[in-house]
Amino acid sequence: MSRIGKLPVLVPGGVDVQIAGQEVTVKGPKGTLSHVVAAPITVEQGEGVLDVKRPDDERLSKALHGLSRTLINNMVIGVTEGYEKKLEIVGVGYRVLSKGPTQLEFQLGYSHPIIFDAPEGISFTVDGPTKLGVVGIDKQQVGEVAANIRKLRKPEPYKGKGVRYAGENVRRKVGKAGK
Repeated sequence: MSRIGKLPVLVPGGVDVQIAGQEVTVKGPKGTLSHVVAAPITVEQGEGVLDVKRPDDERLSKALHGLSRTLINNMVIGVTEGYEKKLEIVGVGYRVLSKGPTQLEFQLGYSHPIIFDAPEGISFTVDGPTKLGVVGIDKQQVGEVAANIRKLRKPEPYKGKGVRYAGENVRRKVGKAGK
């Protein structure tokens, strides 16, 4: 049995969960998220918990069991606490400016500034010219937006300049040897 899949999903107070067939909708203080659970997996609501069940030990059912439980748990955490991904900018002259909670302007060594607009449900926090955060309730969307920002100027291996995740270790290469 899946060690993650058999764990119950704890539903804190103030969070409303509705199950309609295969669709699970989680409503909390920060917003509403919904997910359609894959076919063989079922979700049962108990007293303050959700149980994710699988009908058999088929390979597909086993694969989807833990995944479905984790996705539902991520929705519950998202509507109560939310998610944040922090990014750092390294490089001389590289900086970020906030143009409101849903728009950023980057100077990343190109001949022009880059304007980055947030999709629906995502907002930005800027803590100084080289630190920023991506905030939202959908874990997957927060990670994807952070990855798209990092893609604007990936950290290069010689000087380490570029946009990186906070705490990311960039492997450095040795430059060419002098004569």
